[in-house]
Amino acid sequence: MTTEGTGTQSAVKDQTPAGDAPLVELRGAGKSYGNIRALHGVDLKVFPSQVTCVLGDNGAGKSTLIKIISGLHQHTEGEFLVDGAPVRFSTPREALDRGIATVYQDLAVVPLMPVWRNFFLGSEMTKGPWPLRRLDIERMKKTADEELRNMGIVLDDLEQPIGTLSGGQRQCVAIARAVYFGARVLILDEPTAALGVKQSGVVLKYIAAARDRGLGVIFITHNPHHAYMVGDHFSVLRLGTMELNASRDEVSLEELTNHMAGGTELAALKHELSQVRGVDVEELPEADALTAPVASSEGKS
Repeated sequence: MTTEGTGTQSAVKDQTPAGDAPLVELRGAGKSYGNIRALHGVDLKVFPSQVTCVLGDNGAGKSTLIKIISGLHQHTEGEFLVDGAPVRFSTPREALDRGIATVYQDLAVVPLMPVWRNFFLGSEMTKGPWPLRRLDIERMKKTADEELRNMGIVLDDLEQPIGTLSGGQRQCVAIARAVYFGARVLILDEPTAALGVKQSGVVLKYIAAARDRGLGVIFITHNPHHAYMVGDHFSVLRLGTMELNASRDEVSLEELTNHMAGGTELAALKHELSQVRGVDVEELPEADALTAPVASSEGKS
């Protein structure tokens, strides 16, 4: 339990590297499970005040990448650096102590507990002498309200169960909680996957707010349109390898979408569909247009 303020928050801020050095960097990183190679040769840099979007289809290796950076699994090849120094985390707690926080899709909240209680879940403020120490409820409510407002989140009643909030609001509370407890690198695992258009917009707004507060954000998503709205750098995984690694000024939304969908596979699909009676493929992009971004990205990397 935390008795006075947030010790983790102040500790990790002292570790912020100077200049334009990446907060987190992977160099040729990979992960094998026995004979299965889930990830291979991945290069990734996460800078402060930037949103790094990692896209890929199911089985592309996104979950494995998250597990390595968050300390759940250790890489089996390449290097993993934090603040320029090689690391090998044994637990997610070690990653959190270095300022790397992960917000998963299930958010790790207790639906029937109030918003303020979930905000401090596992890191409650207390007051009074031991062994009569008790929860400092008023200070937790005040702090939660202040931190949520700092992120632009205004809730009328912090006593309401967090389960009564919309999916987008719960995601935003989880983001604000990670920021308050000292996150410098924020990993968001498919935060808009189960949300509608309006609620997705709310989450994207607070992803941008986290970036503006100086965090390095890793935004994991299937949706290239959501990624392009807030992203500064884009990495596309395919079958465990990095297919695209480009900054915003090096790739268009159309190119990003083609990489995400698989330009070569779409070209082959167009050819197959052309053999089916009643299917009009004239309006579909030409094979050269679908595969061209692949060649251009290889020249840029």
